Amino acid sequence: MDGALSARGLRRVAWLDIPGGGQVRVEGRWAYVGHMKPPHGTTILDIADPRNPRVVATIAPPVPASPTHVSHTHKVRVAGDIMVTNVEQDERHPLRRAQRIPEIEATHLAQHGRPIGDTELAAAIKVKPEFLPRARAVLAASPYAEGGFRVWDISDRARPRLLAHQRTGGVGVHRFDLDTRYAYISTEMPGYVGNILVIFDMADPSRPEEVSRWWMPGQHVAGGEVPTWPGQQHRLHHALRQGDTLWAAVWYAGIRAVDVSDIRNPRTIGAVNYHPPFPEPTHTVMRVPFPVRGRELAVAVDEEHEHVPGQLHGGIWVFDVSDPANMTPVSMWHLSELESPFVRRGRFGAHQFQERMRDTCLYVTWFSGGLRVVDIADPEAPAEVAHWLPEPPPGEDSPQFNDVDLDGNGLVYVLDRNRGLDILERVG
Repeated sequence: MDGALSARGLRRVAWLDIPGGGQVRVEGRWAYVGHMKPPHGTTILDIADPRNPRVVATIAPPVPASPTHVSHTHKVRVAGDIMVTNVEQDERHPLRRAQRIPEIEATHLAQHGRPIGDTELAAAIKVKPEFLPRARAVLAASPYAEGGFRVWDISDRARPRLLAHQRTGGVGVHRFDLDTRYAYISTEMPGYVGNILVIFDMADPSRPEEVSRWWMPGQHVAGGEVPTWPGQQHRLHHALRQGDTLWAAVWYAGIRAVDVSDIRNPRTIGAVNYHPPFPEPTHTVMRVPFPVRGRELAVAVDEEHEHVPGQLHGGIWVFDVSDPANMTPVSMWHLSELESPFVRRGRFGAHQFQERMRDTCLYVTWFSGGLRVVDIADPEAPAEVAHWLPEPPPGEDSPQFNDVDLDGNGLVYVLDRNRGLDILERVG
């Protein structure tokens, strides 16, 4: 069990010491990693010899127009010789909470007759006091304007060539899907509350062309819509295309099925929302590309986000979607806290599975629970068939497995949020 605290059915082929990341994508002999934190952006790896992965190119995030507006580029997808990377405001969540600073300061002064102290202010917006100078600098600066996505020619993997930086709006682009013709972008846009779907035609990669938008009623505030939820609780996380349907995870609004047979007119054809009572937001939903025991299924994963002790951790779902207008839950699978000694060290709970299935196994990153392989061959009784729980990366308190993909030979590439890439193989 080289490098593992606990393992079943998986063993390590290699571990590569690279900065932590938000997404790993494997295509042929290449792996593409989007890193969580600047100054690290995107790394291209040659994995022809998976026991000796080799960095062939690194790309930094775009240089900010203002030193206060730093971006990260933690997501990456590839279609042929075209690579797309997101551009999103770094530390967007605490910076959004920091927008309340003037209101908090004014309220505190009115109620107590004195300015609020930094320790109290930091606690009010859930940040450390040392973050406040950056927060105030961002508040004083012009709005962030770098958000969007970048398109690269990677016909020479060692020398990626920038073709376009498509700007969108707000804090920019989060996760997305990509095929040989279209990019399905989850982004903030002017006039909308929270991320919506914007579909771009990539026929000319140097000039992405917007062809349509999709959002949930209530998001388009500039068009007179009024959200029925607080803040940005209902928003698109991202959508994955299967045939003529996009399967959209919409955070605390659950799941939507969106018909894109007419790409210029996306149309909602199904919805299910299990929040509440389930407390963790819907991160990804994916149509299973083949029947399982004669049933048409989709699988979903909830992200461990702001866990409240006593509530369920993020887990995975199986849905019957034979009628998208009437999606019905079939089963769930959860990991016991007893399965990891790192439950109180960083996040514990589900995050993401591989976004393409070759058999009935889901490879699920579980933050400090490691990687769990769950077989849905019996959709009503998902069962774990393998797992990999490593020792923490050097300098870290726990593993924080964030994303996973498989290559054509069945090797598993697991990216830690903080540090390192594991390459694993199934055994036994």
